[in-house]
Amino acid sequence: MGLAVMLCVAACDVSSSGSNLTSSATGASTPGGAAVTPESAPLISGTPAVNVVAGRNYSFTPTASEASGRTLTFTIANLPGWASFSSSTGQLTGTPPLSSVGTFANIQISVSDGQNTTALPAFAINVLAPLTISGTPILQVVAGSPYSFLPSTNAASGTTLTFTVQNAPPWATLNPATGELAGTAEAGTFSDVVISVSDGAQSSALAAFSITVSTPIAGHNPPTISGNPASGVVAGSRYSFTPTAFDSEGKALTFSIRNQPSWASFSPSSGTLTGTPTSGQEGDYPDIVISVSDGTQSASLPAFSIKVAAPLSISGSPSTQVIAGKSYAFQPTTNAPSGSALTFSIENRPVWATFSAVSGMLSGTPTAAQSATYPDIVLRVSDGTQSVALAPFSIKVVGQLTISGNPATQVVAGKGYSFQPTTNAPKGTTLTFSVQNRPAWATFSPASGLLSGTPATGQTGTYSNIAISVSNGTQSSALAAFSITVTKATNPLPTISGVPPTSVKAGSPYSFTPTASDPAGKTLTFSIQNKPSWANFNTATGALTGTPTAANAGTYASIVISASDGSGSASLPPFTISVNQVTNGTAALTWTPVTSNTNGSVLTDLAGYQVHYGTSANAMNTVVALANPRLTTYLVTNLSSGTWYFGVTAYASNGTESTLSNIGEKTIP
Repeated sequence: MGLAVMLCVAACDVSSSGSNLTSSATGASTPGGAAVTPESAPLISGTPAVNVVAGRNYSFTPTASEASGRTLTFTIANLPGWASFSSSTGQLTGTPPLSSVGTFANIQISVSDGQNTTALPAFAINVLAPLTISGTPILQVVAGSPYSFLPSTNAASGTTLTFTVQNAPPWATLNPATGELAGTAEAGTFSDVVISVSDGAQSSALAAFSITVSTPIAGHNPPTISGNPASGVVAGSRYSFTPTAFDSEGKALTFSIRNQPSWASFSPSSGTLTGTPTSGQEGDYPDIVISVSDGTQSASLPAFSIKVAAPLSISGSPSTQVIAGKSYAFQPTTNAPSGSALTFSIENRPVWATFSAVSGMLSGTPTAAQSATYPDIVLRVSDGTQSVALAPFSIKVVGQLTISGNPATQVVAGKGYSFQPTTNAPKGTTLTFSVQNRPAWATFSPASGLLSGTPATGQTGTYSNIAISVSNGTQSSALAAFSITVTKATNPLPTISGVPPTSVKAGSPYSFTPTASDPAGKTLTFSIQNKPSWANFNTATGALTGTPTAANAGTYASIVISASDGSGSASLPPFTISVNQVTNGTAALTWTPVTSNTNGSVLTDLAGYQVHYGTSANAMNTVVALANPRLTTYLVTNLSSGTWYFGVTAYASNGTESTLSNIGEKTIP
């Protein structure tokens, strides 16, 4: 028999199969000593220059100080290849060559006093090409005709330029913003015309030239020409421009061009300039002049330039992790010429970060409350014509690593000592512990931070400045230094024993009372280290009791119960209590009733269904038989935390069973 079943998984707190599921867990806080607050970090300030002209010297020295007078050492990230850096003063200096024109981004200068480090915000240095001006002015024109000459520069698009002219013809004016010299020509020769340009830091001038204006031929009107050619094209894209020309006497017109780009073709019959520049042909093609002639006189369009730009690109490798309370900064780079008018944008900006639409800088300092992963961040840049984006990335904000605990400060010679600190690192994090000034009688575990040992009678005294630290490979934290005093055993010590339970379910009572006695019959007083916040402790009996709630779920480590007779004491070995969540998850299964065989024939002997489920899609070993062919739903109960997988089969009265339905899944928190 061929049967087929379609399954849907749903429950009041359940996402249906195929949905994206998220889960969260709140780690229980562990009582104990607070983490040590680090000493004040050194201060650093200064505003580095962001531009330098190739061939000129660049220099920046930050100002730094340290309250304790420690020696400061400077470091730099992303040092430009043309620059040098002093680790003793923080000075960044150098002279970039012409080949270094471009933007050097994400430069960051830091200062350290050996314990703490402070950094300036990341910055960029734009190496600018020396300013140049070029073009071939029209040297001859007929009186009464319009004259126009527009020089070009190598300044980046958007740069503020100021043009000036010396010995301009009286009939011509100069546009100080564009450098265009224009007017209606009057007869005569006008010599030593000089056009200059300045960007406020540099200046450059064309060679002096002369304009000769001839007298027109009487009774003849020259042709006219007009049009606005595009001033730019992206390499790999097609360029085309056709001017409009007219001759009032109906004469045949012929077009000509001066300074035709190498990648373009030109039609003498129509004046069309067209072509597709390729990669490698990027650059400015200046002083292009298209003219028209009726065989006797001619007219020309104003000189124009075509800038062939490379396809815009954006690059950079943003850091994907930042520590809460620490600054984050990333600035992408582009292949656009330095100074280009670019507009940056961002998708899915983290709430703790700011973003510059001018520079693309993403920066900010997340708080501990903002610890999370911020996914699918996309940075995009546009030059007004093209737009490109970095690949999406994520930033994970991780909490500041802390270490805590209250180490015992006294032990009797001949008795065991044990202390293990706790951290806020997530379960499974690889940690490395270290110790300074470890007592000779003690051993230390770099994996757990456990300090333990039994001092001998001859090892009495005080062991000072013991410091335990922890590192996760990125951060480190240390307990306050402490001392352990080893005292002589002057009288028989009390004894204490018992095996405390190491786990309890949230909502269930916990109880443990040790067994203790004193050989001298003295009254005993009990004490505890690292008592769970949800528990009560009886100093007269040593009883540890309490009922943790669901909010207390987690691990409570390094609990030590001690008994003292006033002169000496004894302790149980450190133990841990795990508070486990009580899970009783459910999953509601719904399936389509089976009415036909897979060959299309009517099903007449359906006997029921079987529900299969388990924690692996390949091992759904728990089976519930439902001997009712009319059922189309079933509620699975008593599911523990984790992801569960479900399937349904149908079976006939003769025992024939269908193949498994589609597999549904559900995650129990």
